Amino acid sequence: INAEYMGRKCGQFVDKLAMNRLGAAMIGLGAAASLLNQVVYVVEPGTTVVKFDRFRGVLPQVYAEGCHLIMPFFQKRFVYEIRIRPRTITTQSGTKDLQIVNMRLRVLFHPVVGNLPRIHQALGPHYEEVCLPSIGNEILKSVVAQYNAEELITKRETVSKQIRNQMSQRALKEFNLILDDVALMDISFSEEFTKAVEMKQVAQQDSERYKFVVMKNEQERNAAIIRSEGEANAAKMISDALAKHGTGMLELRRIEAAKDIAAVLAESPNVSYLPSKGHMLLGLPAR
Repeated sequence: INAEYMGRKCGQFVDKLAMNRLGAAMIGLGAAASLLNQVVYVVEPGTTVVKFDRFRGVLPQVYAEGCHLIMPFFQKRFVYEIRIRPRTITTQSGTKDLQIVNMRLRVLFHPVVGNLPRIHQALGPHYEEVCLPSIGNEILKSVVAQYNAEELITKRETVSKQIRNQMSQRALKEFNLILDDVALMDISFSEEFTKAVEMKQVAQQDSERYKFVVMKNEQERNAAIIRSEGEANAAKMISDALAKHGTGMLELRRIEAAKDIAAVLAESPNVSYLPSKGHMLLGLPAR
């Protein structure tokens, strides 16, 4: 009985020792995985990383996509998006003729990747919130002030191009940003100016309609004058013919008119012919 008891105790001790070793191994693997997760990081596609070192400050190197090492507690990483991103800027400005105009601008931008450490030092992780509204509002106001309200509509492409050139140059020079596209999306004026424009358009339409009426009356007057002159010339020609050839021409026209009247009456079923002399029914001689 003592031998069996001792064997059972030894087996339990061996099992317990094996479980302790397995547990220690699992704890060691967990600690190693946690340490590896803190030491190794992955930069996703379309992004890049800027590191801050507690002893050296912002490191000048930019870390592209892939696996990289970092020193826990001594270094901190900042992830930056390097894909092209949109940004909308809205502003209200005054035109050259003192009209209030509301404008909406859409900007596509991305940072100069090699200068991201400098951008991080000067502007921080949310650099687009700092610089784009600033330069956008300033340049929009300066450009709009050079045109009157009507020119903003008729010369919209020129205005948009001028805004794009000025913003691209300043963003690259001062903030290390590349503006891929700058589009002037919307221009709206005050309610009073809009009503004034509508009234002007209505007045122009009325003016064009009145011009048409005047031209029509002028044409009708000219036609009446030409018709009167034609009738006068015809009457003169007839008068000259009568003076030269007598009433022969009138007799000819009378005969032609009688022939036309007779032809029309002959085709009508409701016309009856009566003899000019004698009785139509009795055939008696006229008294």
